[in-house]
Amino acid sequence: MKTLARIPLFSLEPGTPGKLLAAISLSFAIFQGTGRSEEKAIAPIPRVLPPVSELVVPDETRDALATRVASFRDRVWEIDRQDHAADVGVLVKAVDFALEHQEFYAEKNLSTATDLLDLADQRHREIEAGASLSWLQQKGLIVRGYQSKIDDSYQPYGLEVSESLDLSVPVPLLVWLHGRGDKTTDLHFLNQCRTKGAAFGGFLKDPKEAIVLYPFGRQCVGWKHAGEIDVFEAIEAVMADYKIDPDRILLAGFSMGGAGAWHLGAHYPDRFCGVTPGAGFAETKQYQGLTPETFPPVYEQTLWKLYDVPEYARNFFNVPLLSYSGEKDKQRASAELMNSVLAEQGFKLRQVIGLGMEHRYNQEAVDEIRVWLGECWKAGRGLPAKSIEWQTPTLRYPGYDWIRLTGLKKHWEDSRVHAEWDQEKHRVQVNLSGVTSFELTPSHGIDLSGITVQIGDQVVEAGKADFAVNALALIERDGKWEWGEPAAGSKRPGIQGPIDDAFVSRFLVVGPEKTPVSTKFARWVNFEQDHFRSRWKALMRGSLREKPVSEVNSEDLAESNLVLWGDPESNPLIAEIVGRLPIKWEKDSFEFRGKSYSTADHLPTFVFPNPLNPDRYVVINSGLTFREGHDHTNSLQNPKLPDWAVISMDQDPDAFAPGRIVTAGFFSENWE
Repeated sequence: MKTLARIPLFSLEPGTPGKLLAAISLSFAIFQGTGRSEEKAIAPIPRVLPPVSELVVPDETRDALATRVASFRDRVWEIDRQDHAADVGVLVKAVDFALEHQEFYAEKNLSTATDLLDLADQRHREIEAGASLSWLQQKGLIVRGYQSKIDDSYQPYGLEVSESLDLSVPVPLLVWLHGRGDKTTDLHFLNQCRTKGAAFGGFLKDPKEAIVLYPFGRQCVGWKHAGEIDVFEAIEAVMADYKIDPDRILLAGFSMGGAGAWHLGAHYPDRFCGVTPGAGFAETKQYQGLTPETFPPVYEQTLWKLYDVPEYARNFFNVPLLSYSGEKDKQRASAELMNSVLAEQGFKLRQVIGLGMEHRYNQEAVDEIRVWLGECWKAGRGLPAKSIEWQTPTLRYPGYDWIRLTGLKKHWEDSRVHAEWDQEKHRVQVNLSGVTSFELTPSHGIDLSGITVQIGDQVVEAGKADFAVNALALIERDGKWEWGEPAAGSKRPGIQGPIDDAFVSRFLVVGPEKTPVSTKFARWVNFEQDHFRSRWKALMRGSLREKPVSEVNSEDLAESNLVLWGDPESNPLIAEIVGRLPIKWEKDSFEFRGKSYSTADHLPTFVFPNPLNPDRYVVINSGLTFREGHDHTNSLQNPKLPDWAVISMDQDPDAFAPGRIVTAGFFSENWE
């Protein structure tokens, strides 16, 4: 029987009951033995990110660090979350993960680990003493942490606070997204944030105008997936302890961080008063040099649209934008691509070129950019917007400021809105393409009672009310617009797929309790569930929230997407809901999308609204769909499976796929 691998102390949910951990461990251990006598083990997949270190850590040193880490378990978990436990836990987790994943790449990293644990001790003593916390008044370079809502993990971030900055009044925030660093794990990131300011290549000296925030982004996932959410969770954490002006938050980054600034700026322009990407890729096809002869399957090409910035180009009409490129940098091609795409839309991109530079900034360019930063901070966001341009192929990114799309004619096709708000006449004019429903949701105290909405040539008037109306919904039916919402069960913001979308908000993994019908399937589930667990740890720098079926409660159903592994015979939760899923699943076969497949050789995987709570997802038999073979470049860390797929087990899972993909596709707008 295979034993359960050691679980890092600080990757578990704080306060996890011991009996629950024991139950999970037992169920895993039992299941890991299923079918092993009849089937050859699936070959392990070598980890790419972060790389495994070849440094041999002396046993005495390793044991000493492990002992100190273990001593924090109960001490930190006894601290209330509001008492800044994360500022301690994130330091200990960094060392724990370095031990767990062999992330000491040089001997000096060992002294860094000791320094971080010393700092954790100091902070813990201050919290226990109930005194004012020194690091909350600290200026200069500061390392901190927060607890992620996705997986309850402690995630790090850095701050740079100028000595001359007056923190008694609301101040601007500069969010700086770092570049790729394969070895820049929690330990190394925290050390960098303690020792040097890195914004604009270190050329932004003493940023007197603003606090600089250095998010971690789950290390090296291109500011996508949970790395995207990390940016906003870090901003939220900073705003909880510092007076940050929400209208003066500016987004910037370089290299991988520049790619992040491109796509986050395009997806969330109403969160920022300015966006400045530096030397970052913007489109998968262009960056990879792909041609029709080398294109992946059509569904994977479609999924490029989730992060490819040209698909959202018109959204930059809503926010000041400046790009930077070194004159001799190969990455300049991405900025030129965006310049061309934006020019076609009538948008003139402001570009700064570092003369003679390759992949780096120079002081002259940063001085020019700094003037622009000041202009953006002086102007602020200027919301509510009088005019809005919005472009999206998916309800994952539904709108800007006071307009929110709630229905599309067809997902993954270009959908647009142009909206004008005349507050004096209490009138909104909207022109739409590819949109079937939308909401007006002003957050600025605007009363929508009695408003007139003109959609193309049609006028829809709201009745006057005796109370303030802060949201209105409109839908197109039979070619005419009227007040109303989409029917229950349709794709909508937050419930629109694909599979990977279930992992950017809170989720819970529930494995099988019994043996699946098929021996091949038992072998596959054992491998893939374990692979998801280990990959989330190493790549996403956290730990899966897992429970046995018997422990799943109403709170879990209300708050979490469910990730279910197994079949109706092995997982009681799948058995409970299978009649309300788009599949007919028997012992020997399953019928899916009008075709029948043998359970001896095939398995289904898909995402669907959870029948037990349609405001959350259920995922059947899938973890992250991009795999180790895609980690060599952030440009390929995109979803690799759509809403559903049928997998043949005649090919073992590997670094590129969970098996042979027989067929895959997207559900309709009605999840059919």
